[in-house]
Amino acid sequence: MSIDAFLRLGETVTLGAHTFSAEEIKAFARKYDPQPFHIDEEAAEASVFGALCASGWHTGAMWMRYNLQSLEREPPPAWSGEGPAPEFGPSPGLSAMKWPRPVYAGDTVTFTRKAVSHRPLASRPGWRLVKLEGGARNQDGAAVLTFDNAVLLKAAI
Repeated sequence: MSIDAFLRLGETVTLGAHTFSAEEIKAFARKYDPQPFHIDEEAAEASVFGALCASGWHTGAMWMRYNLQSLEREPPPAWSGEGPAPEFGPSPGLSAMKWPRPVYAGDTVTFTRKAVSHRPLASRPGWRLVKLEGGARNQDGAAVLTFDNAVLLKAAI
């Protein structure tokens, strides 16, 4: 097995779908992002959004939840390559996070990820940097979250 097959390189993986309720949106916002258009329906109607919508941070947090749940449900394939099985490490961060469209109360959002490349790390022999694309689309297929992510991978290749 190659490292590309192990990572499912180039394949868009569906992580799961979530319907955002008004109460969930308000509860998250009250705790983490208390802007009026996230916590007050009347204020939201008068805002540029026109209706109650989720915080972008809420959408991103749900992506992470579904990402981890998908790895529990469907772990990477059994390693049959040379050396020990690769092990995922921490993420050094993400970039280019965008919320191109609001997530409104009642929207059902489907979360995805795609491994797009990997390379050895000169500063950490035996480790690779895996680049990923994260995303989410609403029930109409419109993008509501996009970002580039990275994760460290311990791999003897």
